[in-house]
Amino acid sequence: MNLSEQKIREITIEVIKELGDEAPPEKIRENVYRKVETLMSNGNFAQEPMDSGRVIITSYGINQPGVVSKISSVLAENDCDIQDITQKILQEFFTMIMIVDISSTKKTFKEISDLLSKVAEEMNIRIFIQHEDVFRYMHRL
Repeated sequence: MNLSEQKIREITIEVIKELGDEAPPEKIRENVYRKVETLMSNGNFAQEPMDSGRVIITSYGINQPGVVSKISSVLAENDCDIQDITQKILQEFFTMIMIVDISSTKKTFKEISDLLSKVAEEMNIRIFIQHEDVFRYMHRL
């Protein structure tokens, strides 16, 4: 995905108009991120190739057996390559961040996201997936 600086500015200005001039920066950033993710999920940037082909997957919830296995299995079954992973158990809470290459999968970003949403629902945890490029762009705001 190649979002230009100008397109990011346009989205940011649009969000500020929607939220008002007094909106806190965190709220603006969150809403810009959502708009960019929505555009990408709907395929509005399908004609523009992803720079990296990687996504960042963040998950957390109450720890239970099989969390890593379930998420990893869904990714493996769909030809996604886990390139980096970190997890931590904080008392009874589970957290995990993964960097995953999805360039080899036949599934779309939306389809992978939907599969992970099903896992999240089954296991009563939260899973967020975002393109690495969106993550990088959002930290330039």
